[in-house]
Amino acid sequence: MPEESVRPLERGLAVLRALSVAEQVRAGDLVRATGLARSTVDRVVATLVRLGYVREQGQELHLTPRLMELGNAYLAASGLSGEVAARTARLADDLDESVSLAVPDGNGVRFVTQAARRRAMSVAFRIGDLLPAERCAPGALFAAEWDEAAWAAWRARVAATPADDPARAFPALPPGPASPPPDLADRVEHSRVTGWALDDQLIEPGLIATAVPVRDTAGRVRYALSAVSHTSRHTAQGLAELVLPRLREEAAHLESLPATQLPDGTADVMAPHATAEGLPREQPSTAKAELGPDFLQSLARGLTVLRALGPAHGDGLPLTAIAAATGLPRATARRCLHTLELEGYAAHDGRLYRPLPRVLELGFARLSRLGFADIAEPHLRQLTGRVHQSASVTVLDGTDILYVARAATVRVMSVHITLGTRFPAYPTAMGRVLLSGLPEADRARLLKAAPPRSLTRRTVTDPAELHRVLDRAAADGYATADEELEEGLRSVAVPVKDAAGRVVAALNVAQHAGTAPLDETIGALLPALRGTAAAIEADLHTAARFNGALMPWRT
Repeated sequence: MPEESVRPLERGLAVLRALSVAEQVRAGDLVRATGLARSTVDRVVATLVRLGYVREQGQELHLTPRLMELGNAYLAASGLSGEVAARTARLADDLDESVSLAVPDGNGVRFVTQAARRRAMSVAFRIGDLLPAERCAPGALFAAEWDEAAWAAWRARVAATPADDPARAFPALPPGPASPPPDLADRVEHSRVTGWALDDQLIEPGLIATAVPVRDTAGRVRYALSAVSHTSRHTAQGLAELVLPRLREEAAHLESLPATQLPDGTADVMAPHATAEGLPREQPSTAKAELGPDFLQSLARGLTVLRALGPAHGDGLPLTAIAAATGLPRATARRCLHTLELEGYAAHDGRLYRPLPRVLELGFARLSRLGFADIAEPHLRQLTGRVHQSASVTVLDGTDILYVARAATVRVMSVHITLGTRFPAYPTAMGRVLLSGLPEADRARLLKAAPPRSLTRRTVTDPAELHRVLDRAAADGYATADEELEEGLRSVAVPVKDAAGRVVAALNVAQHAGTAPLDETIGALLPALRGTAAAIEADLHTAARFNGALMPWRT
């Protein structure tokens, strides 16, 4: 008897796909997009909100960075690593052109790494975006390995793709009619002979690219490594002549990396009831007990199973390993895997399971373009609502702090600061948090570059005392500034750290000093600040796992 699919999981995936396409979505929009009943949509949304994958803002629904856990599971299983992403970024710097890695996804091409050059004319594709094989350089490399069934599926898909607006089928393409591309079979034959492929304005006028294959140990094309530019800078052939030597050199290095390498040097295991990022996760049964029928336990379990496929390097993981990693009965895990396979998110060879690139369509492309401020701001709004004071995030820029995210309150007496505002680091709570996170030599260099001076009667300017203040901030995990930047202004700040534990930003609440003692202010604000910093860090670690470009800079 065939295995039955998990209907709540199917419906949840349909809702996530609909949320991933549109910018602003309400529950009614999801009803129209999915054809599901409003009551079903409401239950799915309630479950996704409880899981932390969706955030409600008024009537609008927004995907959260935590959803990137699903895409991260595929990227980890594919063998992508932090080293690969970093090397891609360095190659883009060397070539002074945008560089990407892509994988085959059916008869399409999906990006898994993107290092874009910032120019007036720059590549707008995102990690997770899908392109048709016939309209990009990597497509010819992947199509060279298609069998007749794959070619037949491609021809059927091409026939069904609307010629007047292919972006309806492939949202990453520019809208509007597109001219017919050159024959894919001819381009495949060229790639077989030369070992590389060319995109001469196949997607849109002006865009050109050169791609080379990165093969696995069996000789199959595992990735396509591409350099992308514009005809205002090069001809298509000129770009190929310029970048091919370095692309081939880099492809050879990538081929030498072990397929089982994990991103952060983490062990190739997954503790029960933990996410692929190693973060604790509330169990579905707990949420079910609290939310009752509004919580779809089967949906939560199915997404847990999808996350658990992250360590499925090589050929995949057996059912026993997935059941152990999730804490689910084997029968439950098997039904979830069967559903994921039917939906195109997992593959099964009869014994082992692995995730497929289509997982990246579940919001990853949209979320991969989030900046650090985008990640921090929702948490700042929650903090402001909790403490009824303005909250900000800054990074260290030279000897100054620079405001990059902020949520302000409306009060008779409030702190008026805008994004981009700078203050000297030494007399501010956030500056002290940032300075305290630096190596001693860097800290001393910055303090010497901008010798402290009195801004109020309470500003600490003595170098020895200031070093003691910074040492205490490092030891305590927070810093204060009480009327040192400006009379009447008091601030408490905590660090925001990356996955390696480095301080990359500072979070504060600033208010009028009033008559309350400083210790009372610290006691009132510090728990909320630390909780908010932890929430920002959790989202940041998930979003930056394969995308270091969004990390805030540090001196």
